[in-house]
Amino acid sequence: MSKLYVKWQTRVIERMKGAQKDEGAGFVEYAGLLVLIAAIVAAVMGLGLDETISTAIDEAVTAITGG
Repeated sequence: MSKLYVKWQTRVIERMKGAQKDEGAGFVEYAGLLVLIAAIVAAVMGLGLDETISTAIDEAVTAITGG
């Protein structure tokens, strides 16, 4: 076999092994994301921004749809 083919074959095998190692996000990452979202929601509710945000979204939708 040519050296180029052997080099290509080795590279493909290495990449395939690396793909098996990546299993996606784990429990800790999802838990961290959930805590972050909960903190944002709590801040919005605690600061009373929920009505402000709701009004701004309603006005933007009304402006886009024309009424």
